[in-house]
Order: sequence, then C-alpha cells, then structure tokens
Amino acid sequence: MVARVTLAEIDAVRTSVERAVERFEETVVPELREERGYEGCYVLTTPEGKAVVLTFWSDDEAAADSIASGSYAAQVEKFATIMRAAPGRDTYDVSIAEAPRGAIA
Repeated sequence: MVARVTLAEIDAVRTSVERAVERFEETVVPELREERGYEGCYVLTTPEGKAVVLTFWSDDEAAADSIASGSYAAQVEKFATIMRAAPGRDTYDVSIAEAPRGAIA
C-alpha cells in the first residue's frame, strides 16, 4: 500500500475550513471511490486552513494512474479558487498502518 500526501492551505477568507472539508467529502470522495486501487483517505486540517490529505492506494501503479489519467488534477481544480497556492504532493510507502480506535469511518 502507498499513501499520496497532498499539502494545501485553504484561504479562510474565501471559505471556511468546514465548508472546504464538506466540498471534499461531497465531490472528491465519491470520485476517489471509483478509482482503481483506491483504499481510503484521511483529511487533516487546522483552524487556520492548513490541510493534509492522505489518500491510500493498493500500489504505486494505482497511485500513479490517478495522476496520469488527469483525475488528481481535476480534483485539485475544484479547489483552485479557495487555496492560497498550488498544493504540494508526494508519495510514500505505508510501512505501518493502524487506525485509531473509534476512527471516523
């Protein structure tokens, strides 16, 4: 399993962090679920608008395919008007994965 990590900053003047998270859940998550190899995600935010999005993929190929297909760019574009700058992105091997007890499903 690999994790793609996207670092972004929401412009809290244009929208609230809560609304940005709702938009992600409503428009991005359903499309991610249709991607081959997608295994889940975490979205971490601060009140100031910093965001870390972790998407989990079955393997490097599945993670790379979502980039090559243009899917990733299309999802980022949905937030272009509410981000302070273009997001950063990297991919990591998942060496240990343990969901916290009572994690939101």
